[in-house]
Amino acid sequence: MNSGPNNAALPALSGESLDGLPYGVLPAALRERWRDESIGSVWLRPSDWYHPAVDEIASAILSTSDTSLAAQELGRARGYDGVGIGETIDDLGALYRALGALDPPAAVIRALCEGWADAQAGALAFGTALDPESGLPTRQYLAIRLAETYRDAAIPTQRDLTSRGVGHHLVLVDVAAGDIDPFTRAARSAAVGAAMTSTYGEGHPMATLGGGVFAVLARTDAHAHPPLEALHAEIDRRCELLDLRAVTRMPVRVWIEPLPDTHEQAVRTLERVART
Repeated sequence: MNSGPNNAALPALSGESLDGLPYGVLPAALRERWRDESIGSVWLRPSDWYHPAVDEIASAILSTSDTSLAAQELGRARGYDGVGIGETIDDLGALYRALGALDPPAAVIRALCEGWADAQAGALAFGTALDPESGLPTRQYLAIRLAETYRDAAIPTQRDLTSRGVGHHLVLVDVAAGDIDPFTRAARSAAVGAAMTSTYGEGHPMATLGGGVFAVLARTDAHAHPPLEALHAEIDRRCELLDLRAVTRMPVRVWIEPLPDTHEQAVRTLERVART
């Protein structure tokens, strides 16, 4: 057990066992205990809790490794996936409660926040980065395209060309269906990403929002219902082809979300639909 300052808040534990478990299975056992504690108290969507960084910090906290380094990686992963800083810190607290501690050490919390901030800064600097699972851009990219849309709508010559408001809306897709393993989740995301790309093609900004939710920025002056039906059918076809129907919400939820008055409100809309 790491006796350094990063783990100073943990109760004394044997280096060989925890609740009678051999040391070799401790990280996995701790991960499951942590997951149950987090999902039962602070985590919003069980389907997107797991990330490989979870295993890294579970191993580090039970060894002589520097827990701060693993915490930084966890914060970076959570920030990249669009998890808010509050939920990220609360999740770390659930890890320490799973081991019988009251609060994480200050150094570990700081490292977690630094990693989360790095992910946010990177998303702003490289907004067109692709999500490796779906092949679609990230939510930060869509936020940038929304900013451009609102800016263009404020220009008089452009405003005259729009049918109402900013002239766009969001087409949203939710395929989440409970907790699934990361490999199956990646296959499902790839299927949805391919379906969205083939249905909408060039000229429609789209992104993965995290947690099995995806979005397309579409014009309101186009007839909306055929594309929605086509997208729904294409997602069903690809999930059937890859034998993913059992882990995909059925029927897949596809709906239109009107854009609010300001860009800031639109960004909050993306956060709301992805994390509720």
